[in-house]
Amino acid sequence: MSLAAQSQAVADFIAQAAGAKSATVTILNRLGGGAIQENWALDIDVADGPQAGRYEAVLRSDAVSGIAESWPRGKEFALIAAAHAAGVTVPQPLWLEPSGSIIGRPFYVMRRVNGLAQGRRLLRSLEGEAGDQLATRLGAELAKLHRIRPATAPESLAFLPKAGADLIPRRAAHYRKCLDALLEPQPVLEWAINRMEDLAPPIETVALAHRDFRTGNYMADDGQLTAILDFEFSGWSDPYEDLGWFCARCWRFGAVDREAGGIGTREAFYAGYESGTGQPVDDARVRYWEAVAPIRWAIIALQQGERHASGQEPSLDLALTGLRAIECDYDLLAELPKLKKGA
Repeated sequence: MSLAAQSQAVADFIAQAAGAKSATVTILNRLGGGAIQENWALDIDVADGPQAGRYEAVLRSDAVSGIAESWPRGKEFALIAAAHAAGVTVPQPLWLEPSGSIIGRPFYVMRRVNGLAQGRRLLRSLEGEAGDQLATRLGAELAKLHRIRPATAPESLAFLPKAGADLIPRRAAHYRKCLDALLEPQPVLEWAINRMEDLAPPIETVALAHRDFRTGNYMADDGQLTAILDFEFSGWSDPYEDLGWFCARCWRFGAVDREAGGIGTREAFYAGYESGTGQPVDDARVRYWEAVAPIRWAIIALQQGERHASGQEPSLDLALTGLRAIECDYDLLAELPKLKKGA
């Protein structure tokens, strides 16, 4: 049964969750993006009660198939709610349906925001100093997220695995396990994981990291940030993982000279982060995480490709994503030899 055919069931759920007698839901269309999840645009009218009003919203649910590293919707809802409470610019989380009993899979509803997320189109839309200004704002937003620490985090984040001094060895072991599950050998990735361990800096701080903070996972309207999206990979980590991921060559969408997400200068991005933390950015630590970022992206890309190849979810998009691992091999061979021990 299509989601459109289940709109009344969704409306009944929202009415109950909002403490209202009734609600109406108009399903507009499935939104682009969201390679692992499905996102649907809704218009919602809650008739009465404490949350009465009209909502332009997005329903986010699991896709037909996924990858193991992605959190289920209930846990992603907890993450975006924690970010929202910390003042990060994210869509307001509204209602969670974790059981899957309404539409056959769990979902949550959040406010819809205006803006553009698609990487290459976003890059083309930025003129003059707009890219640097957006990079600065994103750095400041990231600093807000990284204020969430394990000792003071809300109880809703108790499901997150702990992280500490053994973060990088544990990450390397996880990557090797992922490679073992793939159908084809990946010698460049095996070498890169060894280098990641050999060159690892000590872990000095652990914070809530987005772990997919990049162009493509935020929305901007006329050069102004409107929302940071996709917290499905978030977890406790070295906060510099997020800075390195944002600057990684694989997420510049061809604009390799604009080192901060393909939109601006590294200096502008760092300045925004420093404004939020009050501390200078350790460039060497950023470059370590930047250089190893393609390992994780390559594994995710290969897993996406296998979703298509296995027949679970035939998709040209997923098949092409699997080929992105070749670009990651190139970036690893080009950047990892430049690093020195301990970043």
